[in-house]
Amino acid sequence: MKTDLTTLPNGLRIVTENMPGLASAAVGLWVTAGGRHERPEQNGIAHFLEHMAFKGTKRRSALQIAEEIEDVGGYINAYTSREMTAYYARVLEADVPLAMDVIADIVLNPLFDKKEIEVERHVILQEIGQALDTPDDIIFDWLQEAAYPDQAMGRTILGPADRVSSFQRKDLQAFVAGHYGPERMILSGAGAVNHGQLVELAERLFGDLTARPHPTPEPARWNGAERREVKDLEQVHFAMGFRGPAYRDADMHTAQVYATAIGGGMSSRLFQKIREERGLCYSIYAQAGSYEDTGMLTIYAGTSAEEIGDLGAITMDELKRAAGDMSEAEVARAKAQLKAGLLMGLESPSARAERMARYLAIWGRVPGLQEATAEIDGVSTADVRAFGGRIVGGGDAALALYGPVAEAPGLEALKQRLAS
Repeated sequence: MKTDLTTLPNGLRIVTENMPGLASAAVGLWVTAGGRHERPEQNGIAHFLEHMAFKGTKRRSALQIAEEIEDVGGYINAYTSREMTAYYARVLEADVPLAMDVIADIVLNPLFDKKEIEVERHVILQEIGQALDTPDDIIFDWLQEAAYPDQAMGRTILGPADRVSSFQRKDLQAFVAGHYGPERMILSGAGAVNHGQLVELAERLFGDLTARPHPTPEPARWNGAERREVKDLEQVHFAMGFRGPAYRDADMHTAQVYATAIGGGMSSRLFQKIREERGLCYSIYAQAGSYEDTGMLTIYAGTSAEEIGDLGAITMDELKRAAGDMSEAEVARAKAQLKAGLLMGLESPSARAERMARYLAIWGRVPGLQEATAEIDGVSTADVRAFGGRIVGGGDAALALYGPVAEAPGLEALKQRLAS
C-alpha cells in the first residue's frame, strides 16, 4: 500500500493510504496541540476545547452533528493527549465528503455557547470525579506528576476541578487562536480513500486558514519524585516510572523490546515471577512511552497491603537480573510480539490513519511498515541488556502509590534495592 502526502501552501498536510477491498474509510484531523502546550492557568483547556467542538457550530447543533454522521451509519469522536488533539470519523466511502465537512465545521466554527459551556463543564467535572474513583487510571496521572513536577508535561490532561470550573468562552477562543494554525494540522485518511479527493476537500475547507507563529512548549525536565496517597481500598496500586527515550532517540525501539520482555505479556518476566510463581498480584505489566523530548518506562501492579513489600523487592530484583541475563529467546519473543501487534493493529483503517498522523508529526514523513519492522528487528540482545543496565544504574525513577500504602516501601528504598 502506498502512502501519499501533499502539503498545502498554508502548511496543512494531507496524508492518505488507500486500502484495497475496504468499503469504509477513517478520516480525521490531528492537531499538534495538547496538554503540554497549556500554560499553568490553562491546564485542562485543550481537553475542554475538544469537548466543546461537539456542542454546536454556526451551521449545526450538537444533535445535528451526531445525527448527520449516524444517519449514514458512521461514528465520530475525538481525544486529547499531551501532544495532540484528534477529531476523527469512520464512514463508508461515499460519505467521506460529509465526514470531512463535519470535522472541519466542529474544529473551525464552534459556537462556544455559554449555556453549552456550563453543561459540558459539568460533564468534565463528572469525568474528573470518575477518574479519581478509578485507581488504576488516576495512578498514571500521579506518576506523570511525580516524574515531571511543576511543569506542563506533568500536569493532568483533564485539569484540576477548580481550573475547569473557571474556564470561559474567551479562554477557549484564546487557545484556538494560539495553537490551531494550519501548519499544526494533519488531515489523515485510510481505507477507501482517494488522495486527490481529500486534497480538494482540504483546499476548500482549510485552504483559507493563515499560518501563524505559535509558542514552543516548555521542555520536559525529569525530576523523579514520589507521590503516596493513602486510602482505604482493597488493593495497593503501584506505578513506578524510569526515564526513557524520546521519539527520535536511537534506543526508542530498544526500550519497547525491553518493556515487552519485562512485562508485556503472560510469558514476561514480571508476570511469570510475581503472578504465576508467587501469586502476589492479579495484574502486572510494563510499557514504554515516548514524547517529543522525553519518555518513560512504566511498571504497574496491584496487590495487597501485606504483599506490596515483596512485590516491590522482587520487581527490583527482576530488573537487575534482566540487565545481565536477558536471553536471545526472550528478546526474539518480545520483537515478535511488537511486530505482530503493529501489523495486526494496522488491519484497521482507523489505526492506519492515526499512525500516519503521528509519524508525520514526529518525523515529517511516514516510514513504511518494512522500515518499522526492520527497526524492531535491529534491536539486539546486547542492546536490551545495556538498556536494562541503564535502568538499574541511572537512578532516574519516580513512584506513585495509592490505597493502603502507609507501610509500602518508598522510592528511595526501591532505588537502593535496585542499585545494590
